[in-house]
Amino acid sequence: MPNHITKLALVLLVAAQTAPALAQAASPTEAGRRVFQRCAACHSVDANAPNRFGPNLRGVVGRKAASLPGYNYSAALKAQKFTWTEAQLDKWLKGPRTLVPGTNMPFTGLSDAGERRAVIAYLKSQMP
Repeated sequence: MPNHITKLALVLLVAAQTAPALAQAASPTEAGRRVFQRCAACHSVDANAPNRFGPNLRGVVGRKAASLPGYNYSAALKAQKFTWTEAQLDKWLKGPRTLVPGTNMPFTGLSDAGERRAVIAYLKSQMP
């Protein structure tokens, strides 16, 4: 086979193998929504939805920790003085019990930084 045909075949092979991954790629918000499905058993982001096992996370970005009315937070989280910034959410999602020892949050964390960024993007999109 001539050299340019070999190169073309290689490019097409790589493109064919890469296309499914690119087709499945989503915006950070959509990727975050997918990851958040793991959280949805305990948390809602729907406007006016009641708290579940965990508090409603609609509007959590920029909210003071343990400040949602009507949710019974752990004493450990109530003692915190931080606001849920992107950086704080990243630390929380990486390891809630590391950030706030004594929290009631049973979730052990997301080790994948990309998943954490995606969830944060999704939560940022869920503002009142």
